[in-house]
Parts: sequence; C-alpha cells; structure tokens
Amino acid sequence: MLYLFIIISYLFGSISGSLLLGKINNIDIRKMGSGNAGGTNALRSVGPVFALGTVLIDIFKGYLPIILFSHYIDNNIAFAQICFGIAAVLGHVFPIFYNFKGGKGAGTLIGVVLAIFPSSFIYIFSTWLIVLVITGFVGLSTISAGIALVIITILQYPQSIFSAFGYFTIGVAIFLFYTHRENIKRMIAGNENRFEKVMLFKRLFN
Repeated sequence: MLYLFIIISYLFGSISGSLLLGKINNIDIRKMGSGNAGGTNALRSVGPVFALGTVLIDIFKGYLPIILFSHYIDNNIAFAQICFGIAAVLGHVFPIFYNFKGGKGAGTLIGVVLAIFPSSFIYIFSTWLIVLVITGFVGLSTISAGIALVIITILQYPQSIFSAFGYFTIGVAIFLFYTHRENIKRMIAGNENRFEKVMLFKRLFN
C-alpha cells in the first residue's frame, strides 16, 4: 500500500498548476519568460492572479497526499510522510505528464512543510519574506527558507536532526540549492532579476 501511495503522490505532484491554468487560458508558460513552469515565472510573465493560482495548486499537491494517505499507514508514519512529500516534489520537478520538465519544487515543498512541520511554517515563511524584502531575489529567499528549516528543526527538536525528519530537512535545503543553481550563478554574475517592488527598505531609504 505504501508504494501505491508513493506513486499516486508522484502523479499528483506531476500536475502542473501553471500548465493547468495555462491550458484554460490558452497560455504556455514554458514559452514565456525564463521558460520555467513555477510561480515566479508565472508572476513575471502573466501576472499576480495567475501566479497565485499556480502557487496555491502547487502547495495543495504537496499538502494533500501527506494528509490523505497518512491515515492509511499504521507503522513508521514519519517515514511514509516523507516519502509522500518527496514523491510529490519530484513529480513537480520531473512531471511525467510534461516530458519531465517542471518547476523548481518550492511551491510543492511549502505544502509538504505545512503538512509535516506546521509549527515551523511561520518561521520559515518569515525568513523567506524578510530575505525577499531585503534583497528582492526570490531564489535566494527560497534557499534561505530551506536553510531556516534545518536550523529551526535543530533548535526545536535537537535530537531529531539524526532522525528521518532531520535528514529530510537537510535534503530539502540541498535540493533547493540544486534546483536554484542557475539563479545562484546569475546572482554571482550580477544579472539575476530582482522584484524591485517588494524591496521596502530600498524604497524607504532611497
């Protein structure tokens, strides 16, 4: 039963929010902007309403499999939840329905974190928002949120870093570095796009 739920989680993750909404609106986000099927490109290329719908779908498909399938697992629930979450994220990044070319996994990971670490979410989101407001870089904000997840796990549950949950949080941070590697290169080169409108400190003091 566990393996069946993992496969379903992957298939659920393979449903792309941006491509689903794009089909309804006759838009192919992969042919716009950066070509990425994630929420950031949706915001830049189409607009806030389309991007919000994309992100909500991506969050939901990371959250739902964990909440739904956990009720049918009797043993080692923590391990099962992590497997469901990983499968959903891999489905988002490598979707079988779209030639294995998807987004970077951030939105779906939000749903996974909400399901597995609900008490930590506010701290992780705050980290993401603060870094975004200061730097304007969405990629850097997302990577910082992944690092914050590891730190918060260590602070809240010191022994859990050597558990399945702990290894998962470390894996999340590494995974976000990997999926945002091109963003990192552009930031180092000085040509990464910023969201200038959200940089409140720059607007206040300039």
